[in-house]
Amino acid sequence: MSTEHKAGFVNIVGNPNVGKSTLMNDLVGERVSIITNKAQTTRHRIMGIVNTPEYQIVFSDTPGVLSPKYKLQESMLGYSEGALTDADILLYVTDVVEDPEKNAEFLAKVAKEKAPVLLVINKIDLVKSQTELEEIVNAWKTRLPNAEVFPTSAKEHFNVSNLMSRIVELLPPAPPYFGKDALTDKPARFFVTEIIREKILLNYDKEIPYSAEVIVEKFEESEKAIHIMAVIYVERDSQKGIIIGKGGSMLKRVGTEARKDIEKFFNKSVYLELFVKVEPNWRNRENKLKSFGYIE
Repeated sequence: MSTEHKAGFVNIVGNPNVGKSTLMNDLVGERVSIITNKAQTTRHRIMGIVNTPEYQIVFSDTPGVLSPKYKLQESMLGYSEGALTDADILLYVTDVVEDPEKNAEFLAKVAKEKAPVLLVINKIDLVKSQTELEEIVNAWKTRLPNAEVFPTSAKEHFNVSNLMSRIVELLPPAPPYFGKDALTDKPARFFVTEIIREKILLNYDKEIPYSAEVIVEKFEESEKAIHIMAVIYVERDSQKGIIIGKGGSMLKRVGTEARKDIEKFFNKSVYLELFVKVEPNWRNRENKLKSFGYIE
């Protein structure tokens, strides 16, 4: 008996650092969104697509919701609010340590959602008792009374398959939105920049990762290898010096770590060249935000 094909957009929203990217990667089964323990690593909406003969789920991970301090963050909040308008299913992700009062305004919008809302309470591996978990669940139920609650631990892969089954059940009947062989709607070079940016986040402290932007200037792929040339833009000369490191040591480390991950991602050998350039105050300059793809 042939059943009708189902397809839908599942948007993942929530505050920074609650594990949205880890959850999305677990649901998609590929490393689509970057995961680090520093807040604000996801700056764009990223789509990961799950295909089976019966259904297609288009996941998008959004930047964590925050009160914008500069133009870049305004554009990021725009992505998160846009995610409320075009979802077939909304996953609101929180965790067991987050204060439910944080970003109450955004939460109020989620509570008014017409689409089904699945409330994912992540990191339950940190909870000490069943009673504590029940208290957390009840506190959230008062805020999002219409949501279905899924306590999970994305890191331990706990309860993620039940969440996935429920998403499939809730999908509306529809033809696929993307080709059935698509994993994501982003071009290959997007993942190169995300991987390099992740290495910058892991290797540098303080404001460096947030002042850095990565642009792939050359991506030449042959059957067996890829030649990539990328530029890391920073806002000041002092930051350029930190990124390069003594005798180029830091830049070399970032390059090596990124190359290994890029090779894994594309399953090909990669020749990666990294350069560092200064672009003063780019986070507040509209023409730069446009050229870096933050403003349409």
